[in-house]
Amino acid sequence: MAAHEDLPEPAGENGNDELQGIRQSIDNIDAALIHLLAERFKFTQQVGRLKAAHGLPPADPARELLQIQRLRGLAEDARLDPAFAEKFLNFIIAEVIHHHEQIAGTDSSAGGSAASTPAP
Repeated sequence: MAAHEDLPEPAGENGNDELQGIRQSIDNIDAALIHLLAERFKFTQQVGRLKAAHGLPPADPARELLQIQRLRGLAEDARLDPAFAEKFLNFIIAEVIHHHEQIAGTDSSAGGSAASTPAP
């Protein structure tokens, strides 16, 4: 008889109930993230319209740098890898710039990538 057969099984079928509960929590967080991103993009669309109305460029490197620094700090405080947080923000910023370019009618996606540095 193997040693592991002598150990009691966790509650439920081999811990499946606990696993399902944890996965449900992850699913709930994923849904919240999507809704938060949708809200964020509503505001960035407003920013894009204001920029276009006032002839401002879609990208704002100074603002982007401040946002990256701020989010890296928040990530550190939350014990999340700051490099991951920066990559995540850069992905979002790139999409925001793309939206701003579309709003301004200067979409460069047909000829290559959007601006080299995305703007929140």
